[in-house]
Amino acid sequence: MEKFALLSVFYKEGIVDFAKQLVELGFTILSSGGTARELNENGIEARDVATLVGGKAILGHRVVTLSREVHAGLLARYIDADIKEMETLGLPYIDLVCVDMYPLEDEVNNPDATTDSVIEKTDIGGPTMLGSAAKGRRVVVCDPLDRQKVIDWLKAGKPEEKEFLTALAAKADFVVSRYRMLSAKYHGEGKYDGISGERISTCKYGENAHMIPAEVYSTGSSDPLAIDKFKRIAGTDLSYNNTCDLDRLLQTITHIAATFDVNRSKVPLIAIGVKHGNACGASIGDDPVEVVRKMVMGDDLAIFGGLVTLNFEVNEEIAEALLTYGMPDGKRRILDGIIAPSFVSGTAEMFERKNDKCRLVANKALAELDKNSLDTEKRLRYVRGGFLTQPNYTFILDLNDPDLQKFGQATAEQEDDMLLAKAICDTSNSNTITIVRNKQSIGNGVSQHARVRGANLAVNLTGYSKHDAKDASAASDSFFPFVDGPEVLEKAGIKAILSTSGSVADNDIKEFCEKRGIILYLIPDKKGRGFFGH
Repeated sequence: MEKFALLSVFYKEGIVDFAKQLVELGFTILSSGGTARELNENGIEARDVATLVGGKAILGHRVVTLSREVHAGLLARYIDADIKEMETLGLPYIDLVCVDMYPLEDEVNNPDATTDSVIEKTDIGGPTMLGSAAKGRRVVVCDPLDRQKVIDWLKAGKPEEKEFLTALAAKADFVVSRYRMLSAKYHGEGKYDGISGERISTCKYGENAHMIPAEVYSTGSSDPLAIDKFKRIAGTDLSYNNTCDLDRLLQTITHIAATFDVNRSKVPLIAIGVKHGNACGASIGDDPVEVVRKMVMGDDLAIFGGLVTLNFEVNEEIAEALLTYGMPDGKRRILDGIIAPSFVSGTAEMFERKNDKCRLVANKALAELDKNSLDTEKRLRYVRGGFLTQPNYTFILDLNDPDLQKFGQATAEQEDDMLLAKAICDTSNSNTITIVRNKQSIGNGVSQHARVRGANLAVNLTGYSKHDAKDASAASDSFFPFVDGPEVLEKAGIKAILSTSGSVADNDIKEFCEKRGIILYLIPDKKGRGFFGH
């Protein structure tokens, strides 16, 4: 029986080579419009799909493949009754469909898009053909990356045919569902929303060992810092908790990078250690070894078993500092993973340990962070029976902001410490107070029910880690409702505080800081509040 392939693509790159290989495999090509012209001009005979319906494209080429004859060719089954009916009707059984769709997403994201322009870029025939081909279990190709895979499979004699066709059908349904959701979101003006993704890895388990299965999905984002752009270099795959921590690390490191790009026109070297989603060590500077040493000693107890990210390459000296600096002789620091732009050859072996649980993960985009590296995608959160959405947290304090009130003038070094503290504080679970001294985080009092407890916790952590908070700087993710928080910080020796204004106690706090010689910077709470990770 003659084999037919229906090709109709918006993006023509690679379609000629694909069609040529299909012809070599004995397929007759059906096509129309621009795709047919592209094939014919390159010496590939393409039969006009309109011949199936005894006519031609109508309504200015708006209706081409939407006919019962085309879809009969996609939905007919290999059973006697269907085959006989198709023969009576003189219609071919279409074995393969290769379709992509009008670029609806580009138009939806176009700031000049209108309802009419979005409608014009909304494909109907393409999604309909993909749906019919998927249901009919044809060879359905909706992704250019699958074309050669299909050719290789056909040449190999169609091994595991049912599984192969089912996988292609599922992908086609997925692509169409995302496409339809784009239209629903746009025309619904926010009434309808949804998220979809493609599984990229399976974790051993979720947050706890009994929570199985746990899987990681990619939304297909072009973001260079998207989760699917991180590649494991050595060790085991990232766990569920590692992936959650990586997401938070990315928030923190990009906020630090953006903060210093905006205020100092330079992104420093950055090292951050995270535990349970919150920074337990962070440092910035110009010397990579010193930055790493200060990071691991920010809270040398909490960093044990933590995840580390850097915006610079890991060489042997950096690896040695991560593993042994501050440790007793002969002892190595246990880390769950290192995430960096790259790793010098030979460093992976330095991190090896039993069961290879120290993950080394690379993404070169980490070396190129700046003020444009913030995650601007909408944040979603599951709630029972639904989900919440909100804009991402993208506030970056600008020291030249006219709304920033300065009670006293901090030195450049103090401002650097306040800026670092603010970036850490605002990407930790609120309520948070963060203390920084000499560009090193020395106390991060996260997720407290009362702000004064956050201050107490931050100060206590500096003591646990044998740091001196004298002359240090602090940041609070929101205003102090009472003077008790600044009192705790003042007793510890804090000399500069960055917070927000909007409390009924603002005047009392300003008066307290002025009397105690504490520099106070305030940004309006409505503008600069840093609640995060509730």
